[in-house]
Amino acid sequence: MTIMHRPADARGRETLDWLDSRHSFSFGHYYDPRHMGFRNLRVINDDRVAPGGGFPTHGHRDMEIVSYVVEGGLAHRDSTGGEGVLTRGDVQAMSAGTGVRHSEFNDSLSDPVRFLQIWIIPEREGLPAAYRQARVSDDEKRNKLRLIVSGAAAEGALAINQDVRIYASLLDSGAEVAHRLETGRGAWVQVVEGEIDVNGTILRSGDGIGIEDAESVTVKAVTDSEFLLFDLR
Repeated sequence: MTIMHRPADARGRETLDWLDSRHSFSFGHYYDPRHMGFRNLRVINDDRVAPGGGFPTHGHRDMEIVSYVVEGGLAHRDSTGGEGVLTRGDVQAMSAGTGVRHSEFNDSLSDPVRFLQIWIIPEREGLPAAYRQARVSDDEKRNKLRLIVSGAAAEGALAINQDVRIYASLLDSGAEVAHRLETGRGAWVQVVEGEIDVNGTILRSGDGIGIEDAESVTVKAVTDSEFLLFDLR
């Protein structure tokens, strides 16, 4: 088993008067050739947007973009016709494909919003742009691995254009879940909040870990915790 531990305080960081963003992998002005992604997982940004702040309309192409809202309300609008306010429990998947323009703003003038923005490299370039959204309650994630994004629409997951499975989980202290990896696949675990033990390595809020050459991933909560698990080709 090969492990790549990515501590929270080693991540890149961008701060503006309205944004505090932590980058697990190279992104924007933060560049580290040692951390360009993990398999087809290219970006995990942990974004905290101040009241009234946000990302004005900008463009993307040839990327699968997933937003996972942790707290607050995120107002979204894009050129595919997708529009609305995402709150905790909402998951958004946008296929940038041949090109899409979108904006993301904190919907509140008094409370911050926190969300994880995730980029997955698509199976091929030039795909049609598309927008999808689903709601997954905390109860659906409690002490289990809940599939939220997949390469095919299954188990209530949002479909994207890549052979990847993203699971979300909320573990009570002492609870444990396990996920079996098929031959040739790897896993990335990203801690949203709390402290967990992943195959013998302790991770805390903001930490990530890449796992190669393992038959399974076992996660045990040291404290009440929330995390995402990526099963990657």
